[in-house]
Amino acid sequence: MLRVILALLGVPAVARPLAEPAPGTVTVFAAASLTESFRELGRVFEQQHPGTTVQFSFAGSQQLALQMEQGAPADVFASADQHWMDYVKDKGLVEGETPVFVRNRLVVIVPKTNPARIGRLEDLVRRGTKVVLAAEQVPVGKYSREALKKLADSPSFPPDYDRRVLGNVVSQEENVKSVVSKVQLGEADAGIVYRSDVTPAVSRYVSELEIPEASNVIAEYPIAVVKSAPNAESARQFVTLVRSSEGQRVLQAHRFIPVTGPGAASHP
Repeated sequence: MLRVILALLGVPAVARPLAEPAPGTVTVFAAASLTESFRELGRVFEQQHPGTTVQFSFAGSQQLALQMEQGAPADVFASADQHWMDYVKDKGLVEGETPVFVRNRLVVIVPKTNPARIGRLEDLVRRGTKVVLAAEQVPVGKYSREALKKLADSPSFPPDYDRRVLGNVVSQEENVKSVVSKVQLGEADAGIVYRSDVTPAVSRYVSELEIPEASNVIAEYPIAVVKSAPNAESARQFVTLVRSSEGQRVLQAHRFIPVTGPGAASHP
């Protein structure tokens, strides 16, 4: 059954035992949206812990969780939603607390060239508009559908708004970076991504449309040490860095919402 699920989610089955990481290496499995911020935190960690290397695997949280279930060696798991953290917790794959370490919000992006002439969220329902979303089992895909439903329930949008936008979806991606890429390359007229994914490099090619606060969905990211972590002590130290004031400043600089310090937002 697991192999069938993996095939549907595009996760390759592990045919043989995976190689153990080298001593002194911390292996971090992290949601794709954390790529830029965690790479910076990895550099900070390596400076603070000479001789230790941080190795990352970035993908959709669902892919990472299922790879861990297959036995892929990891020290830290950072998910883009609570569902996949609960999944690995129920499987006995992580230990201790799984605190939320950062939050994020959604935006709609369109190519700078904007061939579909999308100027407001209502334009996403126009016939022939090519919308790309992450698949529903991907955290950002789930959040996107929740936001569309909240927009449909608001008095400013038609009650079938979510159904009509979903009818324009031409591709469902396995992680948020794939959604960004499709829009950035002009292969779609619009997509829903995290605000943090509109990096300075990406913003050269896409424009943002804000989703009203009342209809937006705040993503919560939990983090945990993996139970079978080959480098458990360094894993705990990396989690401590992520949750520290320094870690929160790095995440905020990458357009995330910190959970502590200036700019922190309470649970919606």
